[in-house]
Amino acid sequence: MQPFSQTNKAVKSLPNHLLQFAVDQRYDEYTPVDHAVWRFIMRQNIFFLKEYAHKVYFQGLLDTGISFERIPRIEEMNDILGRIDWGAVAVDGFIPPAAFMEFQAYKVLVIACDMRQIHHIEYTPAPDIVHEAAGHAPIIVDREYSKYLQRFGEVGAKAMSSRKDFELYEAIRHLSILKELPNSDPKDIEKATREVEFRQKNLGEPSEMALLSRLHWWTVEYGLIGTLSDPKIYGAGLLSSIGESVSCLEANVKKIPYSIEAKNTPFDITTRQPQLFVCRDFQHLMDVLEEFASTMAYQVGGLAGINKAIECKNTATAEYSSGLQTSGVFTEVMTDAKHEPIYLRTTGPTALAVANKQLDRHGKGRHADGFGSPIGRWKGMATPPENLSDDQLRSIGVIEGKDSKIEFESGITVAGRVEQVLRRDGKLLLITFSNCRARLGDRVLFDPAWGEFDMAVGERIRSAFNGAADKDAFLEVALVPKERTIKVPSNATRKKLESLYQQVRDIRERKMGYERLGEIWETQQAEHPTDWLLSMEIFELLDDTEQQPELKERIAQYLKSVASQNKDKATLVDWGFRLVKYHKMPEDRAIRERAAAAH
Repeated sequence: MQPFSQTNKAVKSLPNHLLQFAVDQRYDEYTPVDHAVWRFIMRQNIFFLKEYAHKVYFQGLLDTGISFERIPRIEEMNDILGRIDWGAVAVDGFIPPAAFMEFQAYKVLVIACDMRQIHHIEYTPAPDIVHEAAGHAPIIVDREYSKYLQRFGEVGAKAMSSRKDFELYEAIRHLSILKELPNSDPKDIEKATREVEFRQKNLGEPSEMALLSRLHWWTVEYGLIGTLSDPKIYGAGLLSSIGESVSCLEANVKKIPYSIEAKNTPFDITTRQPQLFVCRDFQHLMDVLEEFASTMAYQVGGLAGINKAIECKNTATAEYSSGLQTSGVFTEVMTDAKHEPIYLRTTGPTALAVANKQLDRHGKGRHADGFGSPIGRWKGMATPPENLSDDQLRSIGVIEGKDSKIEFESGITVAGRVEQVLRRDGKLLLITFSNCRARLGDRVLFDPAWGEFDMAVGERIRSAFNGAADKDAFLEVALVPKERTIKVPSNATRKKLESLYQQVRDIRERKMGYERLGEIWETQQAEHPTDWLLSMEIFELLDDTEQQPELKERIAQYLKSVASQNKDKATLVDWGFRLVKYHKMPEDRAIRERAAAAH
């Protein structure tokens, strides 16, 4: 099976450099225990979130066809999401922020296909299918919100990031993998936690991506909407955490009006959040996003934009006012007395593009050692150089096959034989010289011995952004994490437990075989005495069918005993009992009927 949809329009539009993150969901590897954990979380969420989530959430669950009874298939989600022009792909755990953002720009949700383990049923620091499918997907049926999500992706994909950002991402990914792995060594978790804390405290001046990640966290992941006194939940991190969705609305969690200042509040993925931000409505989110975007290098350009490109020490793109895009690792910018950029330089493989498409003959092979070129107006010309006509070029001696000299207002001179004049859509982009020398005073910027000189044309740098302009042609393989998520190892004991879960599931779905529940429970008690969830499922079935009251009472006493010995399990057991009681109410039957009809 292909790891991505061949029919969903949004997924089919993905470029190759993003498809490298797509994996096969491996649906058959989900165990009956995994499906039981999903079922418990989803039914708890419906119970609680029908009152406290944003009004679109429950309708979104119905519209996206997400089952309450079993983990959804990515193919099924794509069939439904395609109706609102979105799609989904399965990925392996956390992926780099820049890639995550670009998926959103293409209107594709990335679904971490792992399923949280029962010991993290309330909350997991690792992305999993509960978080993605049941948290993100239902909210995007709201058109205003989905526009915000896509726009965030567009902005985020252009955000300058740093090496320290990636090191923090890798530390967080490593910690999340350890925390989700059963029987992890506490010392390893403690060490990984310290590493995350160290990286967070030593980011230095936050990059654009770091600041945007905070805005994303406090909205898309952990956002509240409405009033400070009566906020509703819309953030996927809260919607997918049956523990934090309850606690986040309590008075001890500070509620703050959302604004661009949220970018100054770091977050910790390893624990519950001490404060949350409340937006007025989804348009409020868009307004703040655009306010932040207006300060970013891709909109500001100029010296500030180039400096951000240099600071990031990663592949970035500077776009001239002519439309020519230079992609590489920027290492230098020269300025004039007014602190305007007059010359920029990259080091290492560089490519030239227009409208995000690489120019023929101007890939990394031609510019393997770097690229440098002047910026600005030419002396004696009243028109920006990109707007000069062929006649104007001839008037100053810039003619293919002839020697020519161009003087810039900055004092830079370029002299040599003109080999090619390149235009695109009426704009002058590039002039290629042979036997060329470029100078600024006594400084040699280009020497004839270095080969041909491709001189970029443009009055100014209008934009600077993260990554290559044409990522596929640049062969820019994103920094794919080497560490993979770890599947829970199976053994004979676990397989027996999974078999018991499957038997209970079969009885519930076929509505027959209830007389076997006692035997199944006795086996669970004898061989898997710490597993409370299977007991809860059997208790629920007995209560629903009003059968075997003595067995039901024995199971109830066992569950109460479990609750008395463990605080965390006490909460879960209490929720389970609450759900059984709630499911007898007419309003719940109506919800289940609507859900069944939707599926």
